[in-house]
Amino acid sequence: MKPAEEVIGAVGLSTMVVRPGDTCVAMGISDLPILASSHIMHSMESASVTALIDYLEPGETTVVEKFEITMIDSVGIGAEVRCTARCIDVDGRELHFLCDLYDGERHIAQGVIKRKAVERVSYLARTAAQSLIN
Repeated sequence: MKPAEEVIGAVGLSTMVVRPGDTCVAMGISDLPILASSHIMHSMESASVTALIDYLEPGETTVVEKFEITMIDSVGIGAEVRCTARCIDVDGRELHFLCDLYDGERHIAQGVIKRKAVERVSYLARTAAQSLIN
């Protein structure tokens, strides 16, 4: 991974249009046809991963360690939402992101994500070994 001072401030973006299958009703978590929180989390993770594209070394990737989300408002089918993620801190191999989801100018959700940089092959090997043990 590049030095912390280069990574801090990195910004990523993701967008999506809410489809019927993206709603709480379709996911079976509520009777409201609004964007499901799991899809909001996916959008935030996608934006944070996008922010890191130019800062990871070949063979590196990141995995989520902690995720906090605050729902501010909701959106329905047909809304086009955009999410930004900004790296606000780097502590060793841990990266902290502040994420915001908007529908136009309306703030829908805010999240804080902690991701950890890992070496892809080693991480997958440990995961595969753990699966065999179980």
